[in-house]
Amino acid sequence: MPGSARELLGRVFGYHRFRGQQEAIVEHTIAGGDSLVLMPTGGGKSLCYQLPALVRPGAAVVVSPLIALMRDQVDTLLQAGVRAACLNSTLAYEEVRDVEDRLRAGGIDLLYVAPERLLGERTLALLDEVELALFAIDEAHCVSQWGHDFRPEYLQLSALHERFPAVPRIALTATADEPTRREIRERLRLQEARVFIAGFDRPNIRYRVVPKQSPREQLARFLDNEHRGDAGIVYCLSRRRVEE
Repeated sequence: MPGSARELLGRVFGYHRFRGQQEAIVEHTIAGGDSLVLMPTGGGKSLCYQLPALVRPGAAVVVSPLIALMRDQVDTLLQAGVRAACLNSTLAYEEVRDVEDRLRAGGIDLLYVAPERLLGERTLALLDEVELALFAIDEAHCVSQWGHDFRPEYLQLSALHERFPAVPRIALTATADEPTRREIRERLRLQEARVFIAGFDRPNIRYRVVPKQSPREQLARFLDNEHRGDAGIVYCLSRRRVEE
């Protein structure tokens, strides 16, 4: 592990040590290896590509399917002093040009982009002009045609391997059984990638099933007896039921 990575872990991200398999993933990515990472939500997936992006020369390109998620990540990185930006459909033409110019000038460490924009010839031509640290494919399960979150654009991300064969790729997801993992590796051409699977045991989460009799009274007793003063979320089958 390069000393700079450990220094950045504390100075930029505010952590004194790695969690779980983070260190092995970061080392593998810094060394230029491809990887598929399965880690539960809140397990620290983002660090696995954000830290290598700051160690390796060039800019890292992060593929993200949601504009809100891009904004959140970029805002957090900017607050930490990281030169981050995004390209998406909400930007005005002048804003897009500004991001492109900064990328060419070496002024961006992490660029977040939606898959459909990344695969456009304009963006690919832009990336041809700059040094690339890595590609991070977030929410990689979107490539699975059998999943509820399938995004056709993700199927075309295998083109990254063909156009930028020397740039390491890291695909990340919190949701993928063995058939889905196999599909991700095949469709993204990550057959030789190292697979990291973190533990999914969440001791702070438990399920309890209770027969429904008088729902309103049951819910009131549950909140009053077990969660007085706590915050929580109540899910219903419809918006109308929530409002009621």
